[in-house]
Amino acid sequence: MSQPDKEVIEVLRAVWSGQGQSRADLEESFGTQKSCKSMQHVGFDGMAGSDGDLRSAWQETLRREGKLNSGAGSVADLVLGPARSGAQ
Repeated sequence: MSQPDKEVIEVLRAVWSGQGQSRADLEESFGTQKSCKSMQHVGFDGMAGSDGDLRSAWQETLRREGKLNSGAGSVADLVLGPARSGAQ
């Protein structure tokens, strides 16, 4: 979590506690929120064309949206930037 995110959370906690609200009060107002844990039917197979090539489908989607970086060699390159000489 980034520093700005931590600061936002602390501000929200301060506001809630300053107004005397607790988790129970929030759950009473909004109900207990549960997230779906079943991910077995989630996938990207529908993206692939008739050839079933999911990689090409993703590349086409990224190209169409102007997000394709042809200079990046891997996901690590995209996330961390290009590797520096001698750095690991």
